Amino acid sequence: MIVWLNGTHGVGKTTTAALLQPLLPNSRVFDAEKVGETLMDIRPGLPVTDNFQHWPPWRPLVVETARRILEYTGGTLVMPMTVLVEPYWREISEGLHHYGIRVRHFLLHADSDTLRQRIAGDTVLGPSEFRFSYVTPYAEAFRTWLSSEAEVIDSTHLTPAQAASAIADAVNG
Repeated sequence: MIVWLNGTHGVGKTTTAALLQPLLPNSRVFDAEKVGETLMDIRPGLPVTDNFQHWPPWRPLVVETARRILEYTGGTLVMPMTVLVEPYWREISEGLHHYGIRVRHFLLHADSDTLRQRIAGDTVLGPSEFRFSYVTPYAEAFRTWLSSEAEVIDSTHLTPAQAASAIADAVNG
């Protein structure tokens, strides 16, 4: 099974994933961003884009990598990864379904003001224009499709540990 943690940049997916993993028996964290980083390292570079998810190889490589990890290890993969483009989510989720992999899709949600405050106050990465630039596209995805495609965990007033606990309860319950 895959427990996919979606949500925009700065909402707490990576932190929540690290806290969630020990709560799910036989689980591992796989950050699909590493697949994008691999594509970014190709020389000469792939066509210029503002987001590696726009490169057609990224989505099937995420599916294949997750499938191969699960085939090797069994158990559960916790995957923290923002996907705000509905056709990209469909391609990934249908690809995983094709291999018989069950996906629990959780959305860590926070309102736009909370997201901006979290990004501005991030003491590890600092304020990030990249992360700020996704607040509005996230709100649009949430409004149009994302909130109905995932199990929403409103993290506006939750700590990452509380969000991880809520997800673990849903998965284990």
